[in-house]
Amino acid sequence: MKLNELPPRQADRKQAKRVARGIGCGTGKTAGRGVKGQKARAGGYHKVGFEGGQMPLQRRLPKSGFKNPFRKVYVTVGVDDLEVFEAHAEVRLEQMQEKGLIRKKMRDGVKLLADGELTKPLQVYVDKASKSAVAKVEAAGGKVHLAGGENG
Repeated sequence: MKLNELPPRQADRKQAKRVARGIGCGTGKTAGRGVKGQKARAGGYHKVGFEGGQMPLQRRLPKSGFKNPFRKVYVTVGVDDLEVFEAHAEVRLEQMQEKGLIRKKMRDGVKLLADGELTKPLQVYVDKASKSAVAKVEAAGGKVHLAGGENG
């Protein structure tokens, strides 16, 4: 017998107690809410973060930071990662995904970084590339084609 095959205990099969059904039910009259006060009233409670009139923590702490709504996030690929391709191959986004170089969900594109060395000439198509990465690919006899036509 496994844990998921155990039948429920008799105590677990009890019905939930119905509140406010007369004084004989055990939760009659005030229905378990106590006597008066904000929590006893219908609809009477407070917002998240309310501290009884004291200045809430989120207002006591200083404001900090800024989140840029126009920020671009690139998936990075190192030059040494391109060694998995054959010489003179065209390396595009689809080929990188097939080889498992890009696993994350695509954001704003792919950026080539100058990690490691490259020994084969390749035609690399990316959205951005660092100048040193472009230099390494060209030193190996290849070429980097940028989507926006810019470096950095």
